[in-house]
Amino acid sequence: MSENAPNAVTLRFLAAPTDVGHSGSVDAGTVLEWVDKAAYAAAVGWAKSYCVTAYVGNIHFADPVNSGDMVEVKATIVYTGRSSMHIRTVVSSSDPKGGPATMRSQCIVIFVAVGADGKPIAVPEFEPGTPAEIEQRDDALARIKVREAIVQAMSGQEYTDAGTAERVVLRFMAAPTDVNWGGKVHGGIVMKWIDEAAYVCASRYCGKDTVAVFSGGVRFYRPLLIGDVVEVEARLVYTGTKGMHIAVHVRSGDPKGRELNLTTYCLTVMVARDETGTSVPIPPWVPVSAEDKRLQAHARELLEIRGRAPGNRLPNHLLAAGNG
Repeated sequence: MSENAPNAVTLRFLAAPTDVGHSGSVDAGTVLEWVDKAAYAAAVGWAKSYCVTAYVGNIHFADPVNSGDMVEVKATIVYTGRSSMHIRTVVSSSDPKGGPATMRSQCIVIFVAVGADGKPIAVPEFEPGTPAEIEQRDDALARIKVREAIVQAMSGQEYTDAGTAERVVLRFMAAPTDVNWGGKVHGGIVMKWIDEAAYVCASRYCGKDTVAVFSGGVRFYRPLLIGDVVEVEARLVYTGTKGMHIAVHVRSGDPKGRELNLTTYCLTVMVARDETGTSVPIPPWVPVSAEDKRLQAHARELLEIRGRAPGNRLPNHLLAAGNG
């Protein structure tokens, strides 16, 4: 498939010093912002209309991207529904002086085309024509049932003050600099906020520097507007021997009102690192309250569901209970 194919977009740029975050390399939130931009470009090019992020599938963060790296983000439409576009994104980076590019992460992003009234509109059907395109289409289809099972499992959960686990809440106003081309806060910015809140929560829990290695299904429920009050809540729900599983909820609303509505939800896995950047064991979290135990079981259920999707298995040291 050529880079000029109508269903594909490739962005190339140098990772800038300003892209480097708390981890010393490019943070997961910035990588997710790049993914969102490339997928948006592919979606708009295909639909010929404004599009909104609906879902970002499970994404593993392999070796880090460093300042000065040549970055390539390729977004390819692999399946279309009536108004949705399933877009496979691959992030690679290399030394700009030469050498092969190394894949850093990949995931499926779903965008929905909307009209002037904000309601979904039909998009042209994508018909795979090569064995590789058919394989990618089938992979996207295989993930639909897994995604539906995750959404169903998430829908019945409550997060209240009865929980005793490490919890962080960030609050701020959505600024004009966060706006996308349609006047809303774009999904990449929201995912960056998620990464920041998960980092603070995980680092406070273990007392070490932490970095994201996995983000599980980022689901967008409603648009977030410039001027909204934003609340990003991150809560520890499960620990492996090295992985800290952080549930993150983003809520937003009119500052003149009192009600905040759920905008985005995801589960992020963070690991602690020593001075050399090597991941190290973390203290096991022991649930205390009934809510703690329910959310821990919920986190394990999500892991089991995600394990059914092709290529989405986490390393065992991130899954196994720290006291096991």
